[in-house]
Amino acid sequence: MYNILIHTSRLFLKAIGQFNTKIKKGVEGRKETFAKLKNHISKTDKTLWFHCASLGEYEQGLPVFNALKPLYPDHKIVLSFFSPSGYEVRKNTPIADVVVYLPLDTKANAKQFLDLVHPDLVIFVKYEIWPNLLREVKKRGIKSILISALFRDSQVFFKPYGKLMRQALFSFHHIFTQDESSKTLLESIGYNTVSVSGDTRFDRVSSQLEQNNKLDFMEAFKQDKLCIVAGSTWPEDELYFINYVNSEEIKNQKFVIAPHDIKPNQIDKLKSKLNKKTVLFSELSSKKPENYEVLILDTIGLLSKVYSYADVAYVGGAAGKTGLHNTLEPAVFGIPIIIGAHFDKFPEAKNMIEGQGMISVKNQTEFNDALTLFLQNNSKRTTYGANNFNYIKKNTGAVIQIIEYLRK
Repeated sequence: MYNILIHTSRLFLKAIGQFNTKIKKGVEGRKETFAKLKNHISKTDKTLWFHCASLGEYEQGLPVFNALKPLYPDHKIVLSFFSPSGYEVRKNTPIADVVVYLPLDTKANAKQFLDLVHPDLVIFVKYEIWPNLLREVKKRGIKSILISALFRDSQVFFKPYGKLMRQALFSFHHIFTQDESSKTLLESIGYNTVSVSGDTRFDRVSSQLEQNNKLDFMEAFKQDKLCIVAGSTWPEDELYFINYVNSEEIKNQKFVIAPHDIKPNQIDKLKSKLNKKTVLFSELSSKKPENYEVLILDTIGLLSKVYSYADVAYVGGAAGKTGLHNTLEPAVFGIPIIIGAHFDKFPEAKNMIEGQGMISVKNQTEFNDALTLFLQNNSKRTTYGANNFNYIKKNTGAVIQIIEYLRK
């Protein structure tokens, strides 16, 4: 039944792709996978294969990928994505020799993919359990691990009907989980080669402090005023800011909004709803940022550095049901964070709320109160920010544990 569904999904995705640009990119990109591998990987090459579902998993795995690269100087690295939102952004990443879309999980594709890549080591990040691929990996005796895994008892692996997916998990030689409860769930189904290493994202965001985070346009934009940065926002998140920013009482504050969707029509719609002086990042070549109160980032790749200029951060995704975005990125800079109400599947958010580094809001009034608290109370802002920084510092070290295992 699984194989029938996979074959059927090929036709379904092709049909839907006629109306959805993102899905179409994935469909077209998968057609090129095997040709790209043939052009970049020879039969005599030694390789490592890293797989990430999307951009978030890539960022999560990157510190491990960076640590592994010098340990395998003679190996080429193949990086695969399933989602266009990962592939399109990181298709030219210097970490890999070739970046491809993962083919659909048919038995034939699994065999052809592994024939071409013939990796000595396979690393999957967090999610994405593909039974045919992993079964073929196990059959060939290829060492494979899953890192930063996070499990919940509602997942199919732990249901009576989840045998196929459980078998796929058993294809991994070792699984590194983010927390103890995930380890316990794996042990409940008889999987015991598991360690709690924590979340590699902590190592990833910690490395941001070692980089040069200076941005000339942000220096000019912020000046000496308090700055609120809203990252990875969706319309539900942006509504909070539109109502807050448009208030007549708001003065001497700077706002940066980095929407998740940067399509021109979405950016124009957001800008049109703001009555304060607003400029787009794409307009800065001809305009002076210091003359504006609101800056909209209609680009990608700058948010992690922009957070370093924030006095308060808002992280999007939890005001609606799309899923909370990365709250660790602003936390590492020692600033307080505000999020929406839907964060149940994100343990780091729960921890930062309990640790008094973050506030969750469920309506406009709570949003206004939280933002006002941080902007008017320097002590609260400093304390919450310090709690977040210490939380990041306390939880780094997952990469070391994973690398030590792979050195054995």
